[in-house]
Amino acid sequence: MEQFVVSARKYRPQTFKDVVGQQAITNTLLNAIESNHLASALLFTGPRGVGKTTCARILARKINQSGYDDPNEDFAFNVFELDAASNNSVDDIRNLIDQVRIPPQTGQYKVYIIDEVHMLSASAFNAFLKTLEEPPKHAIFILATTEKHKIIPTILSRCQIFDFKRITVKDAKEHLAEVAKSQGVAFEDDALHIIAQKADGAMRDALSIFDRVVSFCGNNLTRQAVTENLNVLDYETYINMTDLILENKIPEVLMAYNDILSKGFDGHHFIAGLASHFRDLLVSKNPVTLSLLEMGEAAQKLYGQQSQKATQDFLLKGIEIANDCDLKYKVSQNQRLLVELALMQLSSINFDGEKKKPDFIIPPTYYRRNDYSISEVKEPLAKSQKPLAEEIQKVEPTTQKAEEIVDKQANINNQPTTNNRQPITDNLQPKVSAMSLASIRAKKEMAEVHKLTVKEVVHLASEPFTETEMLEQWLKYAQRIEDKGYRIVASLLTINDPILEGTTIIHELPNESSKIDFEKEKLELLGYLRGKLHNHDITIDVKVNETLVLKKSYTAQDKYNRLVELNPNLELMRNLFGLEINE
Repeated sequence: MEQFVVSARKYRPQTFKDVVGQQAITNTLLNAIESNHLASALLFTGPRGVGKTTCARILARKINQSGYDDPNEDFAFNVFELDAASNNSVDDIRNLIDQVRIPPQTGQYKVYIIDEVHMLSASAFNAFLKTLEEPPKHAIFILATTEKHKIIPTILSRCQIFDFKRITVKDAKEHLAEVAKSQGVAFEDDALHIIAQKADGAMRDALSIFDRVVSFCGNNLTRQAVTENLNVLDYETYINMTDLILENKIPEVLMAYNDILSKGFDGHHFIAGLASHFRDLLVSKNPVTLSLLEMGEAAQKLYGQQSQKATQDFLLKGIEIANDCDLKYKVSQNQRLLVELALMQLSSINFDGEKKKPDFIIPPTYYRRNDYSISEVKEPLAKSQKPLAEEIQKVEPTTQKAEEIVDKQANINNQPTTNNRQPITDNLQPKVSAMSLASIRAKKEMAEVHKLTVKEVVHLASEPFTETEMLEQWLKYAQRIEDKGYRIVASLLTINDPILEGTTIIHELPNESSKIDFEKEKLELLGYLRGKLHNHDITIDVKVNETLVLKKSYTAQDKYNRLVELNPNLELMRNLFGLEINE
């Protein structure tokens, strides 16, 4: 039985033309060889599995082929590979330096490939500096690493750096198609696309996944088999979920999410994929951005159809909600509920149900005290009936029914009111004559006036308050914010004492950035102060004072003095009981 060779080794490129997705680098190296401009020290850096070591081996073989007719000659005696992960000491580098002095027996160059060079110790790097800067003319060093930032700058300055990029989904899919054809494997385009996406830019990973999937489903590679084996949520799942969301079917959406969880998928993975799905729908709406959609033809068609159903506002709002859920997922105590709430919010974006318009700007529960409750009064006339009022004033009442209506209106107008109850009236005194036709019409329409619905009107409080009362509520709010864990906002509130000018509270902050942070909390603070101080005219003016000196920690005496300012009775109590202040 022939031994199996994994595709990553079996299909390793042997020439620069076979390297996938790195055309800029391979062309540069070929031109350098042909023009004899090849540097003595090269650094190949980039993600895993993108061809760094492969290009180093091809380069080592290519530079020695000049003048040789045998294309199968690999010049193995001229290529030395060192794994810096396991040979990272000074002695290993010294042994390498000793070998560098010996010229090659065949060919023109000796090539030293040092893989994972960032693993070398600091002393090994320093021992390598002189040889790397001035090597023998027959020696070329190729360093390969995935973490360039860990290499000391003195090494980087001596190397010609080549940054390898991630393999695009399109390039990886095309290469997988060639591999599948060479192995006689039938495949669906979407199946290879999913494998290329799962590889995340690494060609080696893509070939490893390909071997695994072929072992699972044999010589017929289908999208369903790939998604089942790789345990990924394919685009059909998200398309079906989005259809339910657009139709506002909240129960069905929650059941579909439950099915996803029952199959073993993670909620975090699902919500992140849903945000990406909305992004893909957004780029599908415009032909200019369609190239950003890395999908197969069948998938692009489905995305194009669904993008016509979803508005741009819905997609932008959906991305915001899904991304917010993604950010909060890891810190949430109830992760499933968090995702379900996000799905319900998404399903309610386009909900066109009946929306009742509130009759008040501020709800009745805004003010706690009964003195500031909402008064119920009868509105005597609608706007459309004002001309009628002018007509009624021209006639005199003679019938009993008209007099009763006038009496009832007078009772409403003469109601005793509290300080904050101001009934709405138009001070109408209708006069109806029995000898005119207008009196008959007036009596009918005055009866209609009597049937007008009762409307609730809000009278906003404007009660006076002192700066001490304001400061007391200000500090209570700051303490409440700090108890919730928002220490930065609390520090901005207590950075200095606000000043009261009329109903305007002036608060100074040291810089613009702190002002921006404070503005985010300003509306909630304003509502709190208006409710506690019973004055809706309160406003907050934030100013930047760069000369402001930040408050330092209070001593116990400072705290006590401040409390005495708020409540002078504390000093009487301290003197009465002979109390002392402990530092």
